[in-house]
Amino acid sequence: MSHLYYNAAPQETRVAKPRKAPRSYPTHKPAHIYLYGTCVVDLFFPEAGMDAIHLLEREGIQVNFPQAQSCCGQPAYTSGYTQQAKDVARSQLALLTEDWPLVVCSGSCAGMFREHYSDLFKDEPETLAQVTALAERTYELSEFLLKVCQVELTDQGEATQVALHTSCSARREMNTHLHARELLNQLTQVERLDHDHESECCGFGGTFSVRMPDISGAMVADKTQALQKSGAQQVVSADCGCLLNINGAFEKQNIPLLGQHLASFLWQRTQVKQEPNT
Repeated sequence: MSHLYYNAAPQETRVAKPRKAPRSYPTHKPAHIYLYGTCVVDLFFPEAGMDAIHLLEREGIQVNFPQAQSCCGQPAYTSGYTQQAKDVARSQLALLTEDWPLVVCSGSCAGMFREHYSDLFKDEPETLAQVTALAERTYELSEFLLKVCQVELTDQGEATQVALHTSCSARREMNTHLHARELLNQLTQVERLDHDHESECCGFGGTFSVRMPDISGAMVADKTQALQKSGAQQVVSADCGCLLNINGAFEKQNIPLLGQHLASFLWQRTQVKQEPNT
């Protein structure tokens, strides 16, 4: 989500939290996890959710996907609608009753669970205790694969060059760019190309892109042109909200690039090729 998106709520003041100590990780992979697909994955990139499941199941983990999951509540929260955000958050918390890790296919949504539910429920001690415990076991997908599963990927694909885009809130709150880089670096046939707008917002920002379309359009134009100038053959991101915006801009500008979720890219690159029957 864009920084402007967080500033779009004049009703309340969001106080920046102090930086936390480096996170410690479990020494063993869990037997079960919850997968939170996010509403954008569910509606626009269902293949990314399925590929995330494949990656996790390959690690010997049973993936549990609560069918009633919907939105984490972030759009309402960052627009200043605290009560509506609470209502949405409560409906999600009711689905996550087991003491299992929560793995999220988006850094911005994972950040909502891990960083902002505590602000939502700061005046409700019982619920605050629940969300604090949940935050401790919430992971963005690439973080979980790298730090908890400690995956070792074997590249089965052809040589290619990719550019990485990371959601700006995911960078700030989840270090998603660092985790994605490490995973991509394991792929011996993949060269990651830097581009000079990697740390900048793509202009999506959820409702920001609707409220301020001209500014949003200018931001995504800068982003897509930088991606094109990088010379990459493909764009990879761990956030489908950004991909939705970037891919739409690629199409509108007739730029022959396509953004793909990191889960799908990793799964496709690491499939053992089957020899044709003779």
